[in-house]
Amino acid sequence: MTTSVHRPVWQGKPKPIALVLKGLALVLIAAVVIFPFLTVVSTSLATKQQIDANGGYVLWPTSVSFEAYRQIFDGTGVARSIVVSVGVTVVGTAFSLLCTVLAAYGLSRRGALFQRGLLSFVLITLLFAPGMIPVYLMVKQLGMLDTYWALIIPGAVSAFNIVIVRGFIQAIPQELFDSARMDGAGEWRIFASIVLPLSKAVIAVVGLFIAVGYWNNYFGPLLYLNDSNKWPLQLVMRNFVLASNVSSTSAIAAVQDQPPAQSVQMALVVIATLPILCAYPFLSKHMSKGMLTGAIKG
Repeated sequence: MTTSVHRPVWQGKPKPIALVLKGLALVLIAAVVIFPFLTVVSTSLATKQQIDANGGYVLWPTSVSFEAYRQIFDGTGVARSIVVSVGVTVVGTAFSLLCTVLAAYGLSRRGALFQRGLLSFVLITLLFAPGMIPVYLMVKQLGMLDTYWALIIPGAVSAFNIVIVRGFIQAIPQELFDSARMDGAGEWRIFASIVLPLSKAVIAVVGLFIAVGYWNNYFGPLLYLNDSNKWPLQLVMRNFVLASNVSSTSAIAAVQDQPPAQSVQMALVVIATLPILCAYPFLSKHMSKGMLTGAIKG
């Protein structure tokens, strides 16, 4: 006698109408995501005549012009700001990952010295974040004003990232740690030989989040940097986008042979988006594994 097994609805084979609806939903979501980005890229490559004819934004340029990009890299300080942003992002991400992974590993080991108290202290910061004025005063007292360290150190450690990485490390079988200790391995050897290789997924995901945060940061430089030569790309881009308050962009629009302000602004948006957009595909395979495992086990 055979018994029928009833599977849950989400495990059953979807009906054709469901597949069609899912396909339409994916196409709609893709269009919503691609349409603004296509408009930005097209406007950055459009001529003044096309922008004026289309009311300021171009969906598909009939002719391509790279004058906006040439103008950006010709004496506007954008090239220097890109170098600053890349340097801050690379150094800040490496420093933040080092602090995050070390803290997460220490807090994941039960029985470690002050483990419960330190974990409670970290979790409290999720609810009670410091305000802007105390952080500014701390940066000032440490002598980091108008230095790149002011862009790196204040936001280097995030309690959320520590919790995610800690949950992932806790999912590593305890038998691996026990066997390593039986072989005479110390904590640093275990950390380097077991934890880091097995935590590549969550480190890649958290590293991407940290890098995006450093790359897109403009409020920190606005508060801490007085020297415009040290401005990162996001702050320079902000000044270009706020064209009415920036004399350089107004001067660009005033010259007849120069590209319009809309093209310059959209070209800056493309330049600011491109690095993270290129890095994401290489890390996307780790997204679900790193985030879900860290969140569930945490």
